[in-house]
Amino acid sequence: MDNLIICVGRQLGSGGCEIAKLLARNFDCKFYDRELINLAAERSGFTPRLFERHDENHGALKTFFGPITGLWERINGGFYNSSISQESLFQIQSEVIWKASNESSCVFVGRCADYILREKAGLFTVFITADDDDRIQTVAARLGCDMDTARKYIRRKEEERASYYNYYTSKQWGASQSYDLCINSSLFGQERTAEIIANIIKERFVNIYGRGW
Repeated sequence: MDNLIICVGRQLGSGGCEIAKLLARNFDCKFYDRELINLAAERSGFTPRLFERHDENHGALKTFFGPITGLWERINGGFYNSSISQESLFQIQSEVIWKASNESSCVFVGRCADYILREKAGLFTVFITADDDDRIQTVAARLGCDMDTARKYIRRKEEERASYYNYYTSKQWGASQSYDLCINSSLFGQERTAEIIANIIKERFVNIYGRGW
């Protein structure tokens, strides 16, 4: 039996990260969100800032490097026998995710982990949504901005997330057919949402393997 792997996709302001932490605590799993950036940087020797610019944002790398990519390639002979590319960075992060999933049970937030680990027997994928007004209020409070600014920020960031996910997975970000479960945290609150998801996960693996976590 493989480790338990929970992959959480989320709308901005839905509380998805907090719910993922509750799931990790419930199942005694390791939790990975932005920690993956530092692990990928350590593995590759590149600066974490490079991975941060690429983080769930397909198309950012050209803006970050611009004309210096060719210079880097001439000096270092390229990376993976080519220039530094977003695909190279995605491959590094994928290897980090795969390695972590082999070492222990894990909860991953975003970063296409559901696709990278799609062959894992112990995988459960969930997407967290919330009502738009709730999400806008949450983001406005987090950023200390007005509602209109928060609405525009959500739209821009979610366009980036969707582009990144759709590009690397050939699936549709946030679409119900892309996940085992989609749930609206506005209906239940974060703690109850995490409890519902945990119960579904336990029941799923008892039904399939005759055991749960």
